[in-house]
Amino acid sequence: MNSTLSTCIGEKILLIRKSEGLTRKQFFELTGIPVNTQRYYETGRQEGIGSEILFKITKNSRLKKYALWLTTDETFEAGGQIAPALSLDGSIQLEDDQPSIGITQKSPRSGRNVG
Repeated sequence: MNSTLSTCIGEKILLIRKSEGLTRKQFFELTGIPVNTQRYYETGRQEGIGSEILFKITKNSRLKKYALWLTTDETFEAGGQIAPALSLDGSIQLEDDQPSIGITQKSPRSGRNVG
């Protein structure tokens, strides 16, 4: 993979981790991705990302809701596939920058429209 894509993936990993309110240590406990490896991806020092790392994130029951966005930049809210900005933790960021292929639906947690 080229460095632009890996940087994008690294930034996405950081957004996922932050939106879930996880430290690198907690993210390691969920995924098995070592803290230093996370740091290298998040800062762009790691040039490529392997499928094993992607699988560790996308197959995790807590994080799999980000699988589509992580790999394609798209969301499908009706199917439970969201971007960190749409996370149920209440954080809202960059919603206008998130391409969506889903339908607009009301968030049951806050009563605000998302999508």
